[in-house]
Amino acid sequence: MITSLGGLALAAAGVEAAVLEPRRLAVTRHRLGRGDGDGESNLAIVQVSDLHLRTVGGLEEKIAETVTDLRPDLVVFTGDMIHDAEALTLLRDFLGLLDPVTPKCSILGNWERSCGVDIGELRSTYAASNSQLLVNESVVYEHGAARLRVTGLDDLIEGRPDIGAALQGAPPIVNHLLLAHCPGQRDVIDFAALGGSGGAVPQYMLSGHTHGGQVALWGLAPVRPRGSGRYVAGWYRGEGPELYVSRGLGWTSLPIRLGSVPEIAFFEWKLES
Repeated sequence: MITSLGGLALAAAGVEAAVLEPRRLAVTRHRLGRGDGDGESNLAIVQVSDLHLRTVGGLEEKIAETVTDLRPDLVVFTGDMIHDAEALTLLRDFLGLLDPVTPKCSILGNWERSCGVDIGELRSTYAASNSQLLVNESVVYEHGAARLRVTGLDDLIEGRPDIGAALQGAPPIVNHLLLAHCPGQRDVIDFAALGGSGGAVPQYMLSGHTHGGQVALWGLAPVRPRGSGRYVAGWYRGEGPELYVSRGLGWTSLPIRLGSVPEIAFFEWKLES
């Protein structure tokens, strides 16, 4: 009986990991900022990460519908949106499911770099859907009386991230968001050396890459990809910008997830004017 029950438990865990959990979708909600601005200065940001597109089917349609229903002011894609260089058509189809009016910005992950996709074509694919691909670049968004600078870095593992180049000549803006696919990037940048004032140092950083461990047993993630650093998922505060690591949406190696439900992160930022 014990053996039978153990076998049933293992079978149930296998079904959960390979069939159920990878198709679940959690929306996590977070509040940012310490400003005292009115409602017009509250900026809604949705983070989509690590989609690893292999098809555009029911799950991808559900993801797009969920993003749209959240009514974001800005959507950020934090890398590994495609799984191979042939997936640009799939990416175009997925982006076509989103509101074309909503501004979007994106960065490269290690998968975009390693799969050999043409970065120019990738940039054009994003641009056709009102999304700017930021590779060591910054962009400023106006929202009511406030402004937000978004800085996007190249991938830590396969690319050449350069925050100095991304901020070169950029005047200080108090609201500053950093996008970097690998959370380990937080421990590489000398934020104190950025200098300046009034927002030269990012307040917040959004990353993905880890998949929350993809298989997290009892809250532990024994296997994480290079570039994860000391991070797994969720908030990390203390020195440097406050970091949020998304569990992402897709998978690599094996099509399983256990203890790491796919995630869309929603942030409401009270911007300072």
